[in-house]
Amino acid sequence: MSDGQFTISDLAGEFALTPRAIRHYEELGLLHPGRRGTVRLFSEGDRKRLRLVLRGKRLGFSLEQIKEMLDLHYARPGEIAAPEALLGRIEDHRAALLRLREDVGMALSWLEILEERCRGHLKKSA
Repeated sequence: MSDGQFTISDLAGEFALTPRAIRHYEELGLLHPGRRGTVRLFSEGDRKRLRLVLRGKRLGFSLEQIKEMLDLHYARPGEIAAPEALLGRIEDHRAALLRLREDVGMALSWLEILEERCRGHLKKSA
């Protein structure tokens, strides 16, 4: 569509999702499309939120956790209830990501070792 609006089909095609998945994200409050009749019209902001949702899922966060982080990110001053509790959850998210980063680093190192061994076998057999 034009002027920064996207249909559900546009987003489904761009992100390799089904329209049903996008409707599910809308039902959970992760996306907030407008409507023209029965057609959902997603803004550039919805498109960015969808990208963040998918990134959060790839990182292993639940949709509930992703919603909480998005709500916090887009909150205006005074809209955050119990900020102290949120700070604790932010630290939990940070710790989870740091553990994931460490695991990814270790996995990459292991793949490098395997690659070197594989190349060594190829040289010996040639």
